[in-house]
Amino acid sequence: MIFWGPPGVGKTTLANIIANYLKRPFYSLSAINSGVKDIREVIDKAKSQQFFGTNNPVLFIDEIHRFSKSQQDSLLGAVEKGIITLIGATTENPSFEVISALLSRCQVYVLKEQTKEDLLQLIDIALTNDEFLKKKKIKIKEYESLLQLSGGDARKLLNTLEIVVNSFDTDKIEITNDNVLKIVQQNIVRYDKAGDQHYDIISAFIKSIRGSDPNAAVYWLARMIEGGEDPKFIARRLLISASEDIGNANPTALVIANNCFQAVSVIGFPESRIILSQTVVYLANSPKSNASYMAINVAQELVKRTGTLPVPLHIRNAPTKLMKDLGHGANYKYSHNYEGGFSAQEYMPDEVKGTKLYEPGNNPKEASYRKLLKDKWKDKYDY
Repeated sequence: MIFWGPPGVGKTTLANIIANYLKRPFYSLSAINSGVKDIREVIDKAKSQQFFGTNNPVLFIDEIHRFSKSQQDSLLGAVEKGIITLIGATTENPSFEVISALLSRCQVYVLKEQTKEDLLQLIDIALTNDEFLKKKKIKIKEYESLLQLSGGDARKLLNTLEIVVNSFDTDKIEITNDNVLKIVQQNIVRYDKAGDQHYDIISAFIKSIRGSDPNAAVYWLARMIEGGEDPKFIARRLLISASEDIGNANPTALVIANNCFQAVSVIGFPESRIILSQTVVYLANSPKSNASYMAINVAQELVKRTGTLPVPLHIRNAPTKLMKDLGHGANYKYSHNYEGGFSAQEYMPDEVKGTKLYEPGNNPKEASYRKLLKDKWKDKYDY
């Protein structure tokens, strides 16, 4: 199985719990500093233990997305034969980072970041049960800064709480938003061992592109590059931004972003920084529209609200005589047979017909879409 989720949601802890519950040997490797040799050593140990009636071990691989294709290939035989039970953990989409042969043999579980209620409960448990914290008289007057700095990461939350408590010389401690922020700023390296606040910086990066500021966007790009960020992670976020924030105001942006992703996938650092920079500047300077993004949001809400409405008979598929006899496809107008390749027939279920989901953005490209839709549909959709 593969656990996919952000840092601090308990991927490693959950793997340990599973191994303990099943009473199996537990081996742990990190993809950052392990290679094929380490994998083979674990597999050889597992094979040797089979003769003594020991349960097959659990092999936990942290950051499995960092394994190369050859490293992932070395796992296939042992997984297929059941010599080991593989549990991988990744912060990246396994569809992009795990080879298909291995992915097809795994069940992917998506672990979501902790909710506010989860984090508050963790703080209460720590203050009550932790051998060090329970000896102190800790009063938390305000929780907002602790929660905000955690970013939904339980490990980061507890680390931050520990840093704040350790900064006081007395056992009587009062925690407020102001003193949390002040203390964490003084201990920024200890607070964030990677050197960069991963999610804050990618947020600043995307918002700079959305705000049409190429200078800020390239600055945040440089921060990510210097912090050792995976170039494919950056390129994937550019793909999302090209569609979500630019959309049909400049459809070429998505093509450029996709070409960028393909390029950095085969080139890598340091040269890929140039391709990323070119794409970032292009996206930041592109006209912006979130019309397509908003359209699918509104459409999904409509579907949730109205349920599985029946497809109108005239646009249903009719591959058999029985379906045709039941009226499937009857009176359908084949648009290419009409002037301009357009026939003003109904394509929505009766219950929601006339509902406008797409609102063209205020930019030259989508202004032409608005005019085209108005000319074709007249007053039906109020364009």
